[in-house]
Amino acid sequence: MSASDSVVYHYLAIGKLGRGEVVKLFMIDAGIKFEERLYARDNTWPETKEKLKKQGLTRTGQLPSVEYKGKVLTGHVPILRYLSRELGAYDGTTNDDKYLVDLVSDIYVDWRVQWVANLKGLNPDYKEKDAPPYYELLGQYYAEREGPYLLGDTVSYADFAVYVSLDNDIRTKTLPETLPESIVKFRNAFEARPNIADYIKQG
Repeated sequence: MSASDSVVYHYLAIGKLGRGEVVKLFMIDAGIKFEERLYARDNTWPETKEKLKKQGLTRTGQLPSVEYKGKVLTGHVPILRYLSRELGAYDGTTNDDKYLVDLVSDIYVDWRVQWVANLKGLNPDYKEKDAPPYYELLGQYYAEREGPYLLGDTVSYADFAVYVSLDNDIRTKTLPETLPESIVKFRNAFEARPNIADYIKQG
């Protein structure tokens, strides 16, 4: 693989939390080979962030970013959309499919704002007041088709975002005690995907 064809994933060294994990899971599932570069989220981060900006790897100072075929992709949901279109998959086939995938990914983006505020201690009511309605709403959309994925039998990029929201809430002990049946069904199916199952086994 030439340098222009190589894929490099840039993110923070914060384990499986956050936006970057959505992109990482997507690339793992799609079989995209990539180099991973992780950066400490400590007192060195402000200096590192400025270096990354000067290198053209992020304009805002936010990660993840992905070097892909000579381009730098930023914004975790736009990255998912770009890669889906590149692969001709994960984005649905009809206009209705694409609308639904975009809609649910936007719902996820709104959720993440609340989750981050909770993580910073700014939203103590998150688990009781914000998380349950989010999963109830997702459950309605996932129940519209026979599943287990949002689009039925076909996985979409929105599924990766939704799965990481579940996983992140588990890790921060903020997942509601009960989840809609359609969401439980989705999580079980997603974790059984071969590349995802192998990744989960790695811990």
